[in-house]
Amino acid sequence: MKFFVDTANVDQIKAAHDMGLLDGVTTNPSLVAKEGKEFKSLIGEICGITSGPVSAEVLSTECGAMVEEAKELIKIAPNVTVKLPIITEGIKALKICVAEGMDVNMTLCFQPIQALIVAKVGAACCSPFLGRLDDIGEDGMELVRDIREIYDNYGFTTQLLAASLRHPNHVLEAALAGADIGTMPYSVFEKLWKHPLTDIGLKRFLADWKKTQK
Repeated sequence: MKFFVDTANVDQIKAAHDMGLLDGVTTNPSLVAKEGKEFKSLIGEICGITSGPVSAEVLSTECGAMVEEAKELIKIAPNVTVKLPIITEGIKALKICVAEGMDVNMTLCFQPIQALIVAKVGAACCSPFLGRLDDIGEDGMELVRDIREIYDNYGFTTQLLAASLRHPNHVLEAALAGADIGTMPYSVFEKLWKHPLTDIGLKRFLADWKKTQK
C-alpha cells in the first residue's frame, strides 16, 4: 500500500519524504487555509518536494468552472492530480478532465456505488472517507472492502485511496482490505513504526552494552 500524507504543511511533507516513505500528498481547501499561504504557490512548493501525486482540490461546484480550475491546477506541476467531489457536476467534470488526459481523484466517497460510478468514468483514484463514516456509527472499513471487491470484479484501474485514516489501526485495516493507497495526517503517519516494546527493548540493549564498557 502506498503512503500519502494528508497535509499542506511543507515541514511535515519534507519529514515524511526524508524517511523514504512518502508516495504522495493529498490536500484540501481546509488544510491549505491552515497554512496561510497563496494556494498555487503552496501546491507548487509541495510538488517540488515529492515526485508522487499531489491532489489539489477545485473550489467550484459547477462543471464548467471545475474544468477551468482543473486546467489551471495542472499547469502548476506535472504531478498534480485534480481533486473533484462526487456530485453531479463533479462527475460531468470528471468525464471532460479524463478526456483531456488529466489524473483525477474523486473525493468525499461514502458508498460503494459512488466508487463504481467514478471508476466507470475513468477516475485515477477514488477516496472513501473511513473516519467520517466511523464518526456517525457506520463501518468505514466495510466500504473499503466493498469497493475493493467491485474494482476487482470488473478490472477497474481506478486506485482505491483510503482517506480519513484516524489512527495506525485504520492504516493496518486498510492495507488488509486491499486499499491501493492510504492517506493520513502526519500525526498518524509518525506513529506507524512506534511500539512501546521497541523502545523498551532498545533501552535495555543500550543499558546492557553500557555495563560491558566499565
